[in-house]
Amino acid sequence: MAPKRKDSNPPEGWWYNTRTGEVEHGELSRAIDLMGPYPDEATARRALEIARERTKRADEAEAEWEGEDLGER
Repeated sequence: MAPKRKDSNPPEGWWYNTRTGEVEHGELSRAIDLMGPYPDEATARRALEIARERTKRADEAEAEWEGEDLGER
């Protein structure tokens, strides 16, 4: 496990660690494992749900642009 970054001026916000499933604030793990920043801990805990919603909307917008009908998924 990579050590968390010790930063006297950490980035603001909350982060979701995709490797551990934990929410982080202040001392952060490797950037490749993080999603965020999010404005608060509760939102960071919903990171995967938020990503799914955004992906669905992007897929629907792309299908509409291409003239396809995705129907219910």
